[in-house]
Amino acid sequence: MKAVYFAWVRERIGKTEEEIAPPAEVRTAGDLIAWLSAQGEEYAYAFENPKVIRVALDRAHVKHDAPLGDAREAAFFPPMTGG
Repeated sequence: MKAVYFAWVRERIGKTEEEIAPPAEVRTAGDLIAWLSAQGEEYAYAFENPKVIRVALDRAHVKHDAPLGDAREAAFFPPMTGG
């Protein structure tokens, strides 16, 4: 699966994207955030407040309880404001 990071999530992790291989017990978007949070200090910092992170699976925004299924891409966004 490809993970893509945007805005300050990208800045905190230090990567735009990467290939990840979460274990089988990671079944939802929220599980994926929790798993990524444990992958290092920079990930823990990026996902320190998981409730504000928006997730898109294969370019469709989903809630944290959405199943990963066969998604090939997960994108992570901080809160956005418009103007």
